[in-house]
Amino acid sequence: MLSRLALFLSLLWLLAVPSESAVSSVDLGSEWLKAAVVNLKRGQSPISVAINEMSKRKSPALVAFQSGTRLLGEEAAGITARYPNKVYSQLRDMVGKSFKHVKDKLDSMYLPFDIVEDSRGAVGIKVDDDSTIYSVEELLAMILGYSSNLAEFHAKVPVKDVVISVPPYFGQAERRGLLQAAQLAGINVLTLINEHSGAALQYGIDKDFSNGSRHVIFYDMGSSSTYAALVYYSAYNVKEFGKTVSVNQFQVKDVRWDSELGGQNMEMRLVEYFADEFNKQLGNGVDVRKFPKAMAKLKKQVKRTKEILSANSMAPISVESLHDDRDFRSTISREKFEELCEDLWDRSLTPLREVLKYSELKVDDIYAVELIGGATRVPKLQSKLQEFLGKQELDKHLDADEAIVLGAALHAANLSDGIKMKRRLGIIDGSPYGLLVELQGQDVQKDESTKQLLVPRMKKLPIKMFRSFVLSKDFDVSLAYETEDLLPPGTTSPVFAQYSVSGLADTTEKYSSRNLSAPIKANLHFSLSRSGILSLDRADAVIEITEWVEVPKKNMTIDNKTTTATVNTSAEAASDENSQESKENLQADVGNSTASNSTAEEPNVVDLGTERKLKKRTFRVPLKVVEKTVGLGMPFPKESLAEAKRKLEALDKKDAERRRTAELKNSLESYIYATKEKLETPEFEKISTQEERESFVEKLDEVQDWLYMDGEDANVTEFQDRLDSLKAIGSPISFRSEELTARPVASEYARKYLTEVREIIQGWETDKTWLPKERIEEVSKEAERVKSWLGEKEAEQHKAPLYSNPVFTSDEVYAKVFGLQDKVAKVNRIPKPKPKIEKPAKTENATAEEEELKGGAVDSNSTSSDHIDEETDESANEDTQSQPETHDEL
Repeated sequence: MLSRLALFLSLLWLLAVPSESAVSSVDLGSEWLKAAVVNLKRGQSPISVAINEMSKRKSPALVAFQSGTRLLGEEAAGITARYPNKVYSQLRDMVGKSFKHVKDKLDSMYLPFDIVEDSRGAVGIKVDDDSTIYSVEELLAMILGYSSNLAEFHAKVPVKDVVISVPPYFGQAERRGLLQAAQLAGINVLTLINEHSGAALQYGIDKDFSNGSRHVIFYDMGSSSTYAALVYYSAYNVKEFGKTVSVNQFQVKDVRWDSELGGQNMEMRLVEYFADEFNKQLGNGVDVRKFPKAMAKLKKQVKRTKEILSANSMAPISVESLHDDRDFRSTISREKFEELCEDLWDRSLTPLREVLKYSELKVDDIYAVELIGGATRVPKLQSKLQEFLGKQELDKHLDADEAIVLGAALHAANLSDGIKMKRRLGIIDGSPYGLLVELQGQDVQKDESTKQLLVPRMKKLPIKMFRSFVLSKDFDVSLAYETEDLLPPGTTSPVFAQYSVSGLADTTEKYSSRNLSAPIKANLHFSLSRSGILSLDRADAVIEITEWVEVPKKNMTIDNKTTTATVNTSAEAASDENSQESKENLQADVGNSTASNSTAEEPNVVDLGTERKLKKRTFRVPLKVVEKTVGLGMPFPKESLAEAKRKLEALDKKDAERRRTAELKNSLESYIYATKEKLETPEFEKISTQEERESFVEKLDEVQDWLYMDGEDANVTEFQDRLDSLKAIGSPISFRSEELTARPVASEYARKYLTEVREIIQGWETDKTWLPKERIEEVSKEAERVKSWLGEKEAEQHKAPLYSNPVFTSDEVYAKVFGLQDKVAKVNRIPKPKPKIEKPAKTENATAEEEELKGGAVDSNSTSSDHIDEETDESANEDTQSQPETHDEL
């Protein structure tokens, strides 16, 4: 897999703008999140998965609050077993869901969160102080902010543009909620991408489909859901710079899912099995399921047991002090595990069966069935898929964990303004749900015209569309899912957005008295975004009026001999087109007449007055659109959004201070231990007195005692002050220790260079004789001064005790040497003078010829005469120019 990724990276060319750019992607799952970065920084791979603080390529999608401290990712995972009620998971699957749906899910997984129902009917979560309630969007914003920090730390440049993957069954409320969470986190979402599209992009980016198209199914079983997506790969030709090139593309033909089936279902079967076994061991009618800490411990160990079963026929489980100080140990066979999950295996094939059924394709028509998602590693699931597909080997060309996030990163690079991909792969994805528009109001009759299918299922996105309705009163608009048989998980009502459209009644009243050529219509303009979100963008009233207007009559030209022919003044009988045609014909006739008789007199223009014409005019009047969505899909009010941002910013600031405090605490602790060890070395005994060391150790002990007692609750300033106070004592001692070895090295370097300078000067005197002697003498004197200074300082240092401040330092030595080197370089760069070029001496013949020219002798040859005249003129000009100017000064 790594070699395949390396090959892919070698085929990927990313062209950058001059400034450094980076975009990222996030694969947000129920349990885990992964972030990938497309980075143009030199020396780094152009696309890579960001690692977290534990050097892992995926992070727990967790948020925890303990004693007023927020913990994210690995930190939150570390306290799950001790505080299961304070570590919040499954947040992706809570967004846009009703309170009842979330409550049922949490209960089935034994998650003891303190949740409340908010005004939207969604879930709010109480944190550990029981007074602060966070919405799911706010908690998701914390996770997205955490992933953004991972990406920025990996890229070493700011990363604000991101593509986030979502499961295909996410509806409008879920997608809107996720975008609001990103907005709270200060992240610019380029788009949401369906998980199967990310995987399809990763699959096809390094392939050539010009020789043949293919159907590929992507089968994904993650921790909480399963889906199968049918993707059609093909190629088309385009002209680029005069050449025909082939461009690859893919289209998502269909996707089917089971949103309630995943790896967690298998784990919960094991949890129930082991809970029953422990209850039998414990006896006394105690049910371990009623104790959240015990269940958190059991679920943690069950995950490991399930992973072991994927590679072994038997797996142990061991939980220390599961409940009431009782340990639990047991084993389970793979056969027993498969028996416990018997009903899940057939259920797992349902999405695959449905995709083939509705696409009317057979298994033989499918080029490959690519497996992604962590749960596809379960051997029994693979054997069931092999049996269904009739294959000996399954297709596993993609990284099951990272295919989605890497494909989403490629999509982010493609959408970014700062990054361009040379290798292209067109994406055509579709809406997983059919979407309707329905009108309500006084003037609205319930029929097919007021309830229309706006977006058929798998309609490509993005797209813009409009619908026209003949209405005269203000009305409401509802957007809904096409059928109640196919709704997002936890959705009870098909309606997901509502709008009120006003201004139509006033417009109707204003224009109803006019001569309307057609009933007034309301045009509604919709857009289905790249993220799969449908919205009503604007509305306008369309009024078509036919009315009489006064226009100038057609101008006719009359010459002096003839009068105007018959003019048709019957505007009622002439249409606009006929009138225009007559005008053009008349102008053509006049033009031809004028052209044929160039001696004719100019025609006169006669003003014939005005005439009435019947004209059709169309007006568009904007209508006011107000969103009034209620329930799970309603957007946050501006005030609530601003308040949520303030809360998150305060938490971010507190986290930064906590991290800084932890860093300083570690630095102080490390400094104390490291310094104590150094003070006991022979080297430090040379450069310090006994009293000095004892006093310093006493100070170190004092701060160490404070660190482990009162320092537990200290702030940044207190840690910094104590670290500075210790360094004020220890730095001079450490400096003397460093100089004990650095100073001799610097002195030796200086002596070697002084020897080189003498050799350089000798070379100048023999090889560069043009160098000024005073400059060479200056270098020689400077070298003597450095030598003398070094000798004096070394003699003084030899007399001084080692525990005193150094007489001179290595930095001073290097400063002297560098100054001398600069003087030597300046002299060495003096260029050799160019030799003087003497003018050739004039011959006697040449002198005689010049004298003849001065005397006015002219050769009979005309060419020579011309040449001499030119020279004479130039000489005259020169003489003239040499005379003093006599003009006035201005």
